[in-house]
Parts: sequence; C-alpha cells; structure tokens
Amino acid sequence: MQEKEVVTITEAAAFQIKEMMKQNEEEGASLRVTVHGGGCSGLSYGMGFDHEVKEDDIELHQHGIHIVVDQESAPVLKGTVVDYKESLMGGGFTIDNPNAIASCGCGSSFRTATNAGKPENC
Repeated sequence: MQEKEVVTITEAAAFQIKEMMKQNEEEGASLRVTVHGGGCSGLSYGMGFDHEVKEDDIELHQHGIHIVVDQESAPVLKGTVVDYKESLMGGGFTIDNPNAIASCGCGSSFRTATNAGKPENC
C-alpha cells in the first residue's frame, strides 16, 4: 500500500496536533492513528502520541508531523482525512473516511463494507 494513500492530516489539524504535543511535552513523539473494534457501529478511531515505531508500521511525514499507522489499520483508513474545525461550540478533530458505510457517535464509530468490527451498546 502506498504511504500517501493511507491518511492525510490537514494543515489545521497539524497545527492543533503540534500545540497538543507542546502542552503535553511530547514534541519528539509520533502521531499514531489506529482503528479498534468497538463503538456502536463496530469500529472506532484512535489517535495518540507514541515514541515507538514498530517494524511493520507505515510511516508518513506531513506538515512537520511524523505519523505512524499499523498494517492492520491501514486498509480501513485508506484515503482518510483528519481535519480540525472550529465552531461557536468549540473545536474538534473531524475524520472523513471514504471507506465508512455506516457511522454513529458523530462519526467516531463506523464500519466499512469489508470490516464490521465489534459493535458495542452505546
């Protein structure tokens, strides 16, 4: 799988991620983007700071951020765009995954045509 096809971080999201790294003293960390079983639709997104890169991780560099994605999450995330939006109610990350065919929980839980995950009660 081509690196550039996995996940894209927008400039607005990168700015917020860098600010979070500073606030949490994680400047040397990578951003790990993952998919886990769970949520009301079967799969849930995960993003966090990680200081370990595994041998089979896909590594990306966008807007000055080192991004890692595990091989299991990569096909489910292929083409996903992570953005950060501000509104009157505050701001937050948005995830646009072209593979998601159903979602709930404001898009934080989803399923794809080939991966139903492990749905949980909300």
